[in-house]
Amino acid sequence: MAIFDDEPKKKARPHEIGQDLSLLSVSDLTERIGILREIARLEAELKAKDTTKSAAEALFRRG
Repeated sequence: MAIFDDEPKKKARPHEIGQDLSLLSVSDLTERIGILREIARLEAELKAKDTTKSAAEALFRRG
């Protein structure tokens, strides 16, 4: 194993809306689907936290 690589590593391109998906491999598509599922999971958690925050604010406004 060499200390320095002669070829720079290819960076994964981020998902671009409207991108030609036919150019992507099956593994690229699978990886991007996983990323998008993670975004959906994060959005669900954000919504849950917002609901909890709204309930707490309503409780303290009554007093």
